[in-house]
Amino acid sequence: MKKQPVLAKLAVSRRLRSTPYTPRLEALGVSDYSIVNHTVLPKGFGRSTQEDYWHLREHVQLWDVSCQRQVEIKGPDAARLVQMMTPRDCREAQVGQCLYVPLIDDKAGLINDPVLLKLAEDHYWLSIADSDVLLWAKGLAIGLNLSVQIDEPDVSPLAVQGPKAEQLIARVFGDAVSEIRFFRFSELEFNGHPMIVARSGYSRQGGFEIYLNDSKLGLSLWDALWAAGEDLDVAPGSPNLIERVEGGLLSYGNEITRENNPLECALEQYCCFDSSLDYIGKSALHAIKNAGPVRQVRGVVFGGDPCPPCSSTWPLQVEEQYAGAVSTAIWSPRLNCNVALGMLEKAHWDIGQAITLHCGDDVLRDGRVVELPM
Repeated sequence: MKKQPVLAKLAVSRRLRSTPYTPRLEALGVSDYSIVNHTVLPKGFGRSTQEDYWHLREHVQLWDVSCQRQVEIKGPDAARLVQMMTPRDCREAQVGQCLYVPLIDDKAGLINDPVLLKLAEDHYWLSIADSDVLLWAKGLAIGLNLSVQIDEPDVSPLAVQGPKAEQLIARVFGDAVSEIRFFRFSELEFNGHPMIVARSGYSRQGGFEIYLNDSKLGLSLWDALWAAGEDLDVAPGSPNLIERVEGGLLSYGNEITRENNPLECALEQYCCFDSSLDYIGKSALHAIKNAGPVRQVRGVVFGGDPCPPCSSTWPLQVEEQYAGAVSTAIWSPRLNCNVALGMLEKAHWDIGQAITLHCGDDVLRDGRVVELPM
C-alpha cells in the first residue's frame, strides 16, 4: 500500500525563534516559513505569488519581519565602530536618520547590508539581513579595544507595506506619520508606549516599519492595525519575489554573499573613497575601484513559459561563452515575461545584450539584459 506523503513541520525552539506576532499569523493560515537570523519569516498565506503581488501593489499588507534583528551599538566609541564596519560615510548622519550601509570585511567582501538607525550620537541599531553581524561587531570591538556595549535588544519589526500604508499607520499612530520623510524615523506612541516608526521597508510600494520594543505588546499592535485596516483590504504578507526582482531589491544570501564586493552589487553610491575615512577593507575596496569590477548585478528578462523556482544559480551565456549566472527568477504578470536578477561578466553586462539562459528545467531561453529597477 502506497504511503501518503506527510507534510513536514518546522520545529520552533529558542534556537529557531517564533515572534510576538506568530499566533496571529498561524490563525490567519500561514502556509510557509523561511528562517532568517534564527527567526521564522512567514512566506505564504495560501495565495499565489501573483495574487500576493497584485494585492501588495493595490492595497496594504502587514509583514512580520521580526527576523530583521537589531544589533545595538552604544557607548563612547559607538560612532567609531559603526564607521569602521562600513565604507559608507556616516560622519554627517543625523539622529532620526536611516542609512543603507554595506558592511565589508578585510577583503571588501560583503558581511551584510543592513539599515542603520541613528538613535543618538552614541546609540545605533543595525537592522540586519541574514548573517551573524552581532559576532562580527563584538569581534571588532574587542580587537580595537573600543568602549562600546553590543547587544541584540527585544525589538521585532512589523512592516506595513503598500499604497494604503500611510492611511493605515495614521489611524493607529496619528497624523504625525505624514511628517516622517523617506528613510527617517520618529518615536510615536502606541497605547502610551513609545515606539520607533520609520518610513522604510523591503518593497517599492511605499510603507513603514514599526520597531516593536516590547514583545508583550506584539498581539495588541497587530490587532490594532488589523482592525484599523479592515476597510482598506489589509492582509498578511511578506516580501514578494516578483515585486523584489522587478524593483531590483537585492537579497543577502542570494544576489549578495561574502564572495561579492559592493561594486559588483551596484552599491558604489554607498561607498566613500575619501582618503580621510577609515574603515575595515578600505585598501581592498580602493584596489577594486581602481581596477574596476569584473562582474556586476543586472536585470534579465527572458521568454517562454513561467520558469520553475530558481533554487540554485542558472548559467548565462552569449554565443556559447559563459556570461554570468542568475540567482533569482520568476514570472512577472505585469511585464508578461520571466524576470531575473543575475551577476553578469563585464564583457556581457551592457543593457540590451542578447543572452541565453540555461533554465532549471533544462530548456534554453532567449533573453536580454535590462536596467534595474524594471
